[in-house]
Order: sequence, then structure tokens, then C-alpha cells
Amino acid sequence: MKRQLLYKDLARYYDLIYSWKNYKGESGKLKKLVRTYGRSKGKDMLEIACGTGKHIPYLKKGFKIVGTDVNSQILDIARRRNKGVIFKKADMINFDLKKQFDVILCLFSSIGYVKTYSNLSKTLTNFSKHLKPGGVLIIEPWLTKSVYKAGLPSMTTYDGKEIKIARLSVAKIFGNVAVLDMYYVIAEKDKEVKYFADRHELGLFDVNKFLKLMKETGMESRFIKNGLMPKRGLYIGVKK
Repeated sequence: MKRQLLYKDLARYYDLIYSWKNYKGESGKLKKLVRTYGRSKGKDMLEIACGTGKHIPYLKKGFKIVGTDVNSQILDIARRRNKGVIFKKADMINFDLKKQFDVILCLFSSIGYVKTYSNLSKTLTNFSKHLKPGGVLIIEPWLTKSVYKAGLPSMTTYDGKEIKIARLSVAKIFGNVAVLDMYYVIAEKDKEVKYFADRHELGLFDVNKFLKLMKETGMESRFIKNGLMPKRGLYIGVKK
């Protein structure tokens, strides 16, 4: 089974699958959090794992934004959507932009793809390296082990006039990793129905361990339960 096709071969369907997502509302919450916790004076923002860049139109009026993602196909969509914004292909674990930012965002559970605590430690160290003193880091995590329910089926659908999509999966767990084998059926006007199988593996990180790793990178850290999506929360870090 291929991995993370939604960010590669299926990238053009990404925004349809997540058409329910309120990017404008989330961006408003993010700006309030930056005003609340940020102590640096600049407006340089880095969005890591920016996906198709749908938060950026609501954030770029107040910030000078750089977006990164590890997937070229997703970045191509983000570039077309956000003319004049700099985008770079980069792995969150070890990228080096040789620049520090006032705000760093890593949203929509993308941090879960680092999978292990060893990789998480490296990733948070790298985030801290790119953050100015007083700068704020906001991470939207994947689910914790206590919240993630193995065996639970899920379904997402998109019902457009000329395209219909159904995505189904049953949650699995192996150790501290959530495994989601997602099965897509896509029907488009005047085309044959297509079927894809796609695997996603995300680390189930404990809140206290996550906060401890953030502190070890020189950040004041906290977890807030009232995040952007139900049951995920947000990690907030401010560099000392």
C-alpha cells in the first residue's frame, strides 16, 4: 500500500476532501494566540507543512510568510493560490532556512508524521533554532493515545456536481503509532470511477512528554485544550 498519496498523486483532491475546514475562523484564532503569547516585535511567519496554503490568504495581511512542505505537488497548489509568497520544499525534521521567525506554525496534525519521540525531539530543536527570542511556536498535534480509538471506522465524503469522493478507514494502532489505511473512491464526470488505497502513520505523543521536549529546546511551553479542532488542542511555545 502506498503512503500519503493525498499529498502526492491525489493532491488535486486535497481541498475537496477538506472542504469543510474553516480556514478563515482558524486563522482568526491563530492571530489572537500570536498577540497573546508572542513577545518579539517583527512580522516574519513560517508555516511548516503548509499544505495547499489555505490559511495564508487570511494571515498574509499581518505577516510576511514563508511556507514549507515536504511534498512538491501540494506546494504547487499553494504557490498558485498565494502569488508572491515564498514556498520551499523542506522536511520539518532537518530543514535549514538560515533565518529566524517571529511566528512558526505547524498545523493540522502534521507533527504526527515524525512518528517517534527521537524525531520529535530533533524537529522541536529545529523549530526552536528558527524562532527569534520572544517568538511564538504554535503546533496543532495529532491525537494522544488516550483519545485515539483503535477499531473505530470513519468516513469523509465530498458531494460536488461533477465529482464525488468517499474516503473510508478503520483506525489501527501499533505501539505508539496510529495507522490509517484510507480507501478512496472517486467518481468524476465523463471518467471511469477510480479507487485508491493510501496509508498514513502518525505518532501518538503524550502531552507531558511533548511539553518536556519543548522546554528542553529553550521554550516556555503549554498545552491548551481548546484548539482549532476537537480533541487535538494546541501546543504553544515561546522562545526564551
